[in-house]
Amino acid sequence: MTPAVAVILGLSVVTIVLLLGAFFATTGQGRKGGEPEPSGEPPPPPPLLSAPAEAAQPPQPNTGRVGIDYPDPRMIRVGDTITCQGVRSGVLGAMHLSWQGTEWTEYLLDDGTRRYQWLSVEERPGSGAGDPPHLEVLLWTSVPTQGMIPARTTLSVEGIDFFPVDRGTAAFRGEGVTSMPERGLLDFADYRAADGRLLSFERIQGGQWSSSYAQPVPPGAIAFERKV
Repeated sequence: MTPAVAVILGLSVVTIVLLLGAFFATTGQGRKGGEPEPSGEPPPPPPLLSAPAEAAQPPQPNTGRVGIDYPDPRMIRVGDTITCQGVRSGVLGAMHLSWQGTEWTEYLLDDGTRRYQWLSVEERPGSGAGDPPHLEVLLWTSVPTQGMIPARTTLSVEGIDFFPVDRGTAAFRGEGVTSMPERGLLDFADYRAADGRLLSFERIQGGQWSSSYAQPVPPGAIAFERKV
């Protein structure tokens, strides 16, 4: 091997070593603990884990005119038979409640399977100035809370965060079969989740708290037959 060839081979080896070193150095940049290399763009905002109760929109009233295009749920009476969500139930009793000028009625329903539910009917003001009032109809189903006491702050039930909406003591008058006194005072605490889900606690003053989930029902989806 001539000296010139040896020099050329030596330079080639040095060049290859330098190129390999640059390659590994480049691939090692921008990584720490397996984290991705920053893209230069701002990260997306984090998902909302919760929101105040005011952020949840109330269920929108269905189209049509109450009492004209569909029966008025406020005309339900004890002894009637109603059809709600395809289920026929008898109206065993009713509780007429009032609180700070607001009045609503809760009907105790029996579908014949010993599964009792409450149906509340209330006229609510419009969501904005000049908007007409609408009916809010809710179907309540009891849920176990294992002696939970309604807090004045966020309440977590079955992994869902609920935020306080209303709290107070309402006067009530019972009618028919309700398992309640004929008259009295009812403590209540209402909560709403970020997805609009409703949770309510109620108790006769001095009694134990009970809780229920609410499912909005379009007023026009309820039919009822008057007992003759």
